[in-house]
Amino acid sequence: MQRFLADQINEQTVKRCQPMTRFSALSGLIGYNWIQQPPDPASSAEDRFCVIPAATSIAIAGGDSMTPAELGSLHPFCGGCSMKRQLVIGFVLFVFGFVGSCLGADGQKVVVIHAGQLFAGNSDGLLSNQVIVIEGDRIAEVGAAGSVKIPAGAQEIDLGKATVLPGLIDGHAHMFKSQALGLNPRMFLENSWQYRTILAVVNVKTDLEAGFTTERDMMSVGAMYSDTDVRRAINEGVIPGPRLQVATVALIGTGWGEGYGAVRFSPEVTAPMGARAIDSPWEGRKAVRENIKYGADFIKVFADKPEGTHFQPDGRLAITPSMTLEEEKAIVDEAHRQRVKAACHAWGGTPLRDSIEVGCDSIEFGTDFDQEWLIKLAEKGIFLTMELANGKAEEQADLKKTGGQYSRAAMQKATLQKALKAGVKIAFSSNPASGSLDHGQQAKELEYLVNYGMKPAQALHAATTVNAEMMGWQDRVGSIEKGKYADIIAVSGNPLNDITELQRVKFVMKGGEIVRNDLSRSEQH
Repeated sequence: MQRFLADQINEQTVKRCQPMTRFSALSGLIGYNWIQQPPDPASSAEDRFCVIPAATSIAIAGGDSMTPAELGSLHPFCGGCSMKRQLVIGFVLFVFGFVGSCLGADGQKVVVIHAGQLFAGNSDGLLSNQVIVIEGDRIAEVGAAGSVKIPAGAQEIDLGKATVLPGLIDGHAHMFKSQALGLNPRMFLENSWQYRTILAVVNVKTDLEAGFTTERDMMSVGAMYSDTDVRRAINEGVIPGPRLQVATVALIGTGWGEGYGAVRFSPEVTAPMGARAIDSPWEGRKAVRENIKYGADFIKVFADKPEGTHFQPDGRLAITPSMTLEEEKAIVDEAHRQRVKAACHAWGGTPLRDSIEVGCDSIEFGTDFDQEWLIKLAEKGIFLTMELANGKAEEQADLKKTGGQYSRAAMQKATLQKALKAGVKIAFSSNPASGSLDHGQQAKELEYLVNYGMKPAQALHAATTVNAEMMGWQDRVGSIEKGKYADIIAVSGNPLNDITELQRVKFVMKGGEIVRNDLSRSEQH
């Protein structure tokens, strides 16, 4: 009997080539070494192409095997193929068609989730007894039980006693930061890029297991372009981690925090840089283009001095600009010319006003606002991140410094409430390993959003649909809808009644693959 042998196909390569049509897979096997995939911002440039190993072979009944190199001249519809080769191609088509019938319409794995309660992300409430059908890494169908057909052979996951939600998104993460290392110049002097990259690998795994399936990483904190390597390793399936957008090297004006710490080295000492110093609009434009050249998904700008703030006698924050309006305007304009977004670190004062004026896409940690600035923020559709947990952690120190009068926590609470009334888009951001929260603990920030005035549903949207929009990925993540990535989490209780449930995530799926499951049994039907 004729046999089909296709060996030495690298499983990871095939996984990277998803989603593939049967014809694309066949083309790879019969000699088309490179397969181009549809562009996907969630993948780096090199991940948009995949290669079928040259060692792949096809043999019939112990006859001569033919490698892709030998079959490369063949076309599935060629008229001059030998009978033997036509039999080979025909049998390959038969086998792929048979396997495809077991896996789904396009040969992909099918998984079905039975959700007791579903927060889909496209509304504020919960839906009961829902079914989610997943084909490959995407959601194929969502609907009430009984209205959705369950494909034969699908793997079924029972989450009937749980609340199912979209995977969480952290809008301000730092995978290269670690509470164990601290934030001071010694972090750069005592720890190599390689060691800190290893810590980053641990951090992204921790975040994913905590339910964060997508993150915006704000800078490599002195590790140059190492964040692009972590992103690549995740995209290729080498390591587990969230979908990442990375900023690579942050930009800042000379004299403020290039070493990312309050300590100033002696002038004759050249210290490692935590951010790239720029001294003119043209240097800013060049830095933007270089970051994008080496893989940046967006640009991080320090519009202010990043080494802390203090209160003035009138209770306003004393904020020092790191660069001129012209420099920041050039950076943001060049980012937009290159079709990427700009995230601007600005607590208040002149840096905040300038960042709004030049059109930054998001304001990082905006705290001290005039009402007119909040109105402009809403009118321009600029997103606001706040890191409330870290502000709360510094409350006692602030009160001690100001004789009990002022604290950043109180100012943040007032700003959040005014921003909500003004219609500002509040984006969930935890800033892990930069203060009170470590990696894996980011969901604590949701508790502060609710305590400071958000409804639980608003807080959930901030960590899902709002962040997806901020990242420009609203067509692929942030909600449980047909066509989006199957990034799904579940908790035991009802987060609309108790937002702290998100601090106890029990089920995580990313791209249709189960990361953890502490809730249910899985059956094959």
